[in-house]
Order: sequence, then structure tokens, then C-alpha cells
Amino acid sequence: MTDDANELTKLTAVPDEAQAALVVHALADHGIEAQATGDYTSGFRAEAPGSVQVVVKQADLARAKQALALVKRQDAQIDWSQVDVGDAEEEEDV
Repeated sequence: MTDDANELTKLTAVPDEAQAALVVHALADHGIEAQATGDYTSGFRAEAPGSVQVVVKQADLARAKQALALVKRQDAQIDWSQVDVGDAEEEEDV
């Protein structure tokens, strides 16, 4: 018999592994364990493209939704034109 609180449930779906990793790490910063699943199908380009699902324990779902909403609000407040990301390094001709 499975423990419903520990059963994994979908929190969100994103287009690729990189975005899923960002969500998983952001949740970890809030003390919530998450996993990305479905990354093998995310790169398919067909009529129904795949996605990567981020799953959390059922017991953490409510907190994960709140944390994800908070992360989205914080990210929306960033004015990326004002962020110094450094200069691109020029490649040397070999």
C-alpha cells in the first residue's frame, strides 16, 4: 500500500530540461524536493511536442505551488536590461 502523502504528483510542465532544472532548483531553495520527468520526449518536434513535468510529493504540493508563484513574481520584477551579465568573450581563430 502506498502512502498518499509521498505519492508524486505533477506541479507543472515546461518545454525543456533547462527550464525544469530551474524550477527544481528554485523549489529546493524553498526546502521542497522535486523531480523532472519526461525529459526524453521534450525534444521531439511533432504535432504534439513533449514536455518535461516537474513533480513533487502530494504532501508538498500546496507549498510547492506557493513557492513557484513566488519565484514567478520575483522573476517578473527583474529588469534584465539593468542586470550586468558581463561581456561576451571573443572567440580566438584557431
